[in-house]
Amino acid sequence: MTTYFRSPMTLLFGFFACYMPSAWALPEVVVEIKSHLFYPQEVIVPEGQKIKLTFINFDNTPEEIDSFSLNREKVIFANSKGTIFIGPLAPGEYPFFGEFHPNSAIGKVVVKSEGVN
Repeated sequence: MTTYFRSPMTLLFGFFACYMPSAWALPEVVVEIKSHLFYPQEVIVPEGQKIKLTFINFDNTPEEIDSFSLNREKVIFANSKGTIFIGPLAPGEYPFFGEFHPNSAIGKVVVKSEGVN
């Protein structure tokens, strides 16, 4: 017969893993897409940290988020949302754009080190 919980510590860890997922949640930054524009156009995040970047598309047309410097690409369908994960990143600027509307849908992720405003 197999015993799944061999010690009280395993039971305790299993309890926290199942009932406290927010303890391990990543910081989230939300960017809205309205009229083929990003709001905000500039997202500031700390260096060395993984970030959940969520795009909410309020337009009636899809948009493809593209970033060569972040090495990410994602289609956000009309009236929906999508998420990409970035980082950890070094300080600097990482531009992204909407491939379907590259002249208007322009934004960037600015990574700053602690203590730099």
